[in-house]
Amino acid sequence: MTQATQPQQRGILVTDSAIKHIKSLQSQQGGDNLCLRVGVRGGGCSGMSYTMDFEQIDNIQPHDEVFEYEEGFKVVCDPKSLLYIYGMALDYSNALIGGGFQFTNPNATQTCGCGKSFSA
Repeated sequence: MTQATQPQQRGILVTDSAIKHIKSLQSQQGGDNLCLRVGVRGGGCSGMSYTMDFEQIDNIQPHDEVFEYEEGFKVVCDPKSLLYIYGMALDYSNALIGGGFQFTNPNATQTCGCGKSFSA
């Protein structure tokens, strides 16, 4: 995993390579008025799966947790999801095999082979 851009006390850690790739996707999706919402939902091979999507900054709710990174980039998470992913590290790899976004979740008791779902 590449080095995280923020201190360890951050609720969701995002590595430099993940931020670089997310910002590239963000510009393709409509620019600076977007934040990245991360969370969990029921499903996947291990019981819960990670979710990630861009949304308008105006859609951030008062109860959401907002983590700010370089250049005003924001990662948003609802409180229920944060219970399952607090302390998670989000990384990105452009490897041909096993590349893409990778989640390292200290709360996961079991993770599926693809790394996109977990149980806690």
